[in-house]
Amino acid sequence: MSSEWRERKRPLCLEQRYEFGSYTELRDFLDQAAELSERESLYPDMGFGTDYVNVTIYPDDGSAALTDKQRQFAAMLDDLFSEQASS
Repeated sequence: MSSEWRERKRPLCLEQRYEFGSYTELRDFLDQAAELSERESLYPDMGFGTDYVNVTIYPDDGSAALTDKQRQFAAMLDDLFSEQASS
């Protein structure tokens, strides 16, 4: 997980903003992130505009802490973003 992720205490969550050069790049990232979410059964909140997406990962329902699985998922999103930036 990159240091760009911010961990908030209230409400407890991880937050990250990814910026893209075009809407097409953003759309490709969102499609890949959706596949990753389905595979990992983790569904972050995502809000996006023409060239950015804000991602928020909350703890599981009823949990008072973020898990390693959620942190690993954040790292996987970073990898998706890095792969896309290098292609």
